[in-house]
Amino acid sequence: MPTRSVRVLCCVLLAAGCTTVTPSDDRAAAPRELTAEQLRAAVLSDGDLGQGYVVTVMTPGHGETGPGNDRETADVPACQPVLDAVAPANPAAGPLAETDLSVARSADPGAAVYAGLLAFRPGRAAQLQDQLDKLLTQCTAFTSSTGGVQKGVRTKHRLTRLDTPTPEGADGATAFTLTNESGAVVLSQRALLARTGTALAVFSTVGVGKEPAPAPDDRVVRTQVAKLRKAQQG
Repeated sequence: MPTRSVRVLCCVLLAAGCTTVTPSDDRAAAPRELTAEQLRAAVLSDGDLGQGYVVTVMTPGHGETGPGNDRETADVPACQPVLDAVAPANPAAGPLAETDLSVARSADPGAAVYAGLLAFRPGRAAQLQDQLDKLLTQCTAFTSSTGGVQKGVRTKHRLTRLDTPTPEGADGATAFTLTNESGAVVLSQRALLARTGTALAVFSTVGVGKEPAPAPDDRVVRTQVAKLRKAQQG
């Protein structure tokens, strides 16, 4: 569940990724792109957060959805990129590098935070955030159906934008919830996207039924944003 949560929420970002990149003030905010090695070095560690926190780095990948003939199809074409990005057909639309992690806290195990760190070329991070904002207004409610072995399985989705302040050190922020209402119990995922120079960090939490997904731990968000900013300053 944790790894898939990161995938599903990161897919909303990568979904917008098929247009021409144009320059932006993202270039000035981040003088260099982050390589996979530099991005990995910028990941939080237990020591960054203090006693009671445990950080686990996960291997990124999009191979969990099975063969292409099991592809989910959205009933609203504009929302299809949200589903396609789980197993993108065009890898060039994705980030230069990705690192995923989870952060657990012994005092509140139900509030674990899952994060996806994505490195892009200058200008791309700002463009994707802008496209995400538009996607959230277009895809507030849609359903999907599967093909292949599980043909005909339908899933009801809802996307809801949330008001959120921009974390200290970030250049922009977008927050939202994504629900899966296909089963007897509603599953919800809450996400905070923080843009820092050429990188995007997606922090997410999970809720089940009447227990809503909590806001991502502020210490985790602020500390990870600070490390991304420092990594880009060279």
